[in-house]
Amino acid sequence: MPFVRDRAPAIELHSSERAALLGPLALAVVPALSLLLLVQHPVWDVDVFWQLKLGELILAHGGPIVREPFAANHLGQPLPSLAWGAQALYAAIRRLGGWPLLRTADALFWLGGFWAAGWAARRSGACAMGVALALALAMIATLFQASLRPQSLAALGFGLVVALTLLPVRPLVRVPLMALLLVGWQNLHPSVAVAAVWLGALAGVRWLAVLRRRAGPMPWEPSLLAAMAALAMFATPEGTGILAVSAANAAMSRMIGVSEWLPLWDPLNHVVAVPIVATALFALWLVHRSRRFAPDELVAALVLLGLTALSSRFVLFWAIASIPVVARAVPPSPERRLPRLAAVLPVVLVALLGVLTPVRFAPDLPLAAIARLRESGVTGTVYAHYPWGGPVIDAGYPAWHVAYDGRYYRYTREEWQAYYAAGQGQVPLAAIERRWHPSAWLLEPGWNAPLIAALRADRARWRELPGESGAVAFVPAR
Repeated sequence: MPFVRDRAPAIELHSSERAALLGPLALAVVPALSLLLLVQHPVWDVDVFWQLKLGELILAHGGPIVREPFAANHLGQPLPSLAWGAQALYAAIRRLGGWPLLRTADALFWLGGFWAAGWAARRSGACAMGVALALALAMIATLFQASLRPQSLAALGFGLVVALTLLPVRPLVRVPLMALLLVGWQNLHPSVAVAAVWLGALAGVRWLAVLRRRAGPMPWEPSLLAAMAALAMFATPEGTGILAVSAANAAMSRMIGVSEWLPLWDPLNHVVAVPIVATALFALWLVHRSRRFAPDELVAALVLLGLTALSSRFVLFWAIASIPVVARAVPPSPERRLPRLAAVLPVVLVALLGVLTPVRFAPDLPLAAIARLRESGVTGTVYAHYPWGGPVIDAGYPAWHVAYDGRYYRYTREEWQAYYAAGQGQVPLAAIERRWHPSAWLLEPGWNAPLIAALRADRARWRELPGESGAVAFVPAR
């Protein structure tokens, strides 16, 4: 019997040690799994192609490109400098290591925002399991939106803003660092307005707390940071013109029906709304159940959740803002810290895997059809299904220009209406040719079916290139 009594404490100690390792292990595994999902995720965003080509021009020019180089009917017109820093950076990375290095760097940028917010929560006292759970929920809510594009740098910028705001940093250090961060973010991706909203909500809650208590330090610093974020919106080559360009882009995006600009209840967003609503409800339940939260962090995250409901593109920022809230809501438990190498090594190994493996592109990208167009030797204007304008630009500029591409602000409302009418067969083929003088066509069978039928009927002038059914290409018959 003494033998049994001696063994029981040893078994209990072993079990408690394993339990103490669960949180740190989860915090090492979740970031690595998230990175693995992203580096294996196919590239589906069509705009990154024209952004990369524009980035090459920026590198060659030594600064932003101010005149339109791609759109056939707008050549030489003023070109808004949006995300010019990211375009140059991404072009430089692709030049250095090709698509695999760019894909891996983009994934690290994207997740870097998550990790920065999680690190700040961890340094503020959140347990390892809480941070791991928060990172996992944020990834579940945003995975549908993940692709290789400059928005990843916006995620990194916002995550760093959250971390710099929540960490115990002296104001004399925090304020200048925040100024540099906000200006850099706005020139990498013009979305620093999100930081102004989040910081403004944070400062507003703190002001209400002071007014209610009639005591306590005045929250001048978060108010100053919110004002700095608002001013940083104009710290780009566009200056105050950024407001008009952003408004035009939003209006055209909604008119065309781009899903990420539409509310969650729109039929186009019913599928993506499921993970967002599910993770939001779980996070709110967790906060309600534990009663462990900071009111300013919670309200600021809820404000971004409201913006996400109105436009699903804000889910990335809400997910990052929710990380400290969720992490704080998980009660602490005994932990054993892992060696630093064991915590970092999984992410390093996955990053190396990403650099060494080929990039997968979404099957609906017409890369094979574009390659056949290049082999045909055609030059001039390619009239393409507008989402495919980006890949056409990347593959063929300067020999090719495009009639349309995914820059919604580039084309007028009348041009977009003409595009829709042409795709539905409401504009004669001759009228399209008079307006655009196309040298080739790259059309989507479902969207452009009437136009494809008209071109097939005009065999004397247009020849269809053989290939897969996902894209239909025409070149001159002679």
